[in-house]
Amino acid sequence: MKIALNGASGYTGRLAAAELARRGIDAVLVGRDSERLRAASARTGFEVRIADIRDQDTLEVAFRGVDAVVNAAGPFARLGSPVVRAAIAAEAHYVDTAGEQQYIKNVFDTFADAATHAGVTVVPAMADDGGAGDFISHLLGEATGAADVMTVAVWYRGGILSRGTLRSLDPDLLFGGALRYENGGWTSYGEASHLSWRFPDEQEVVEVSKAALPPVATVPRHVSVERMEGLLGGSFDRLKSGIDAAVIDSLPEGPDDEQRRQARWTISVEAATAGGRTARGEVEGTDGYGKTAVIAVEAARRLVADGAKAGVLAPSQAFDPESFLGFLSGHGVRWQITQG
Repeated sequence: MKIALNGASGYTGRLAAAELARRGIDAVLVGRDSERLRAASARTGFEVRIADIRDQDTLEVAFRGVDAVVNAAGPFARLGSPVVRAAIAAEAHYVDTAGEQQYIKNVFDTFADAATHAGVTVVPAMADDGGAGDFISHLLGEATGAADVMTVAVWYRGGILSRGTLRSLDPDLLFGGALRYENGGWTSYGEASHLSWRFPDEQEVVEVSKAALPPVATVPRHVSVERMEGLLGGSFDRLKSGIDAAVIDSLPEGPDDEQRRQARWTISVEAATAGGRTARGEVEGTDGYGKTAVIAVEAARRLVADGAKAGVLAPSQAFDPESFLGFLSGHGVRWQITQG
C-alpha cells in the first residue's frame, strides 16, 4: 500500500505525515515547496515528489503508482479540484480534510461520473467535523427512521486555529452562504432555526449561529431527511467581520502540542420525526487537528484495503459508521445515541 499526501508541508499535512509514519504506511509527499517537503521527508523517510496544482500533468504524474491520495491542502475551494482531477486521472482513490461545505457539494456535482468511470472512490470531508458528523448522523438516522428535521451543531473550545484554517475561512460563505437541505436539494436560507443549543454535559445553553457545516452536504445522500441545517457554537464576531491577511500571517502556524491536547470539540445532532419523536447523537473528543489526521489516514487505508463503491461517496457510504467510530474510540473519541 502506498498513499500520496498532498499538502504534506502544511500544518495538518505534517500531522497526517506523522500518522502515516506511525502506522508504518508507505507514503509519497507531494507539493510545490521542495525545501519544506524535504524537511518533512527527513522526519519520516518518505519519498518526495514535486508538483504544482497549476500544472495538471505534473500533478497527475506525481500520483501515478499510488493507491490513494490524501489531500490536506486548503483552501479547498481554490486548491481542491485540480487535486481531485489528478487523482482520478492517476486511478487513485481520493480523500480530503475539507470543511468547506460548498466545495464538498461541488465535488459530488463535478466528479461523480469521472470517478465512477475510472473505478476509484472519492470521499471528501474526512475530518473531525465532516467524517465524525456524517457517521453519527447516519447512526441517528438508523435509530429514528425517516426524519422530518435534522440539525447538526458543532462547538469548538479551548484551542486556537491554524493559519491554514483561517485562510480557508470565507466568512460570507461560512455564515451568510450556508446551505440548508430541503425539498430534495440544497439552498441558501435566512435565519437559523436556533439561537442557542444545549450540548452534552453543559449546564448552560450555548449561543449558536447558522453555519456551512460539512454534514449538511453529505448526510442527506444516505439518510432520509426532509430538512437539515448546521449550527456553530460560540461567538464568532471576529471571524464574521473577517481577519486581515497580514494579521493571519503574523500568527503562529498552529496550536502547539499542549494547546492541541486542551482543545475540545463536540458534534451534536438532533433528529425529529413527523410523529414527534426526537433523538440525539453526539460525538466529542480533543485535538481536532490530530483527530483529522487520524481520520483521513484511516479512510485512505480502508479504501485501499477494503475497497468501496466507485464514485463520489459520503463518509457513511464509503465506510461502516459504527466500525469507524469504534476505531476512533481507541483515540479518545466518545459517541452515543440517546432517544428523546
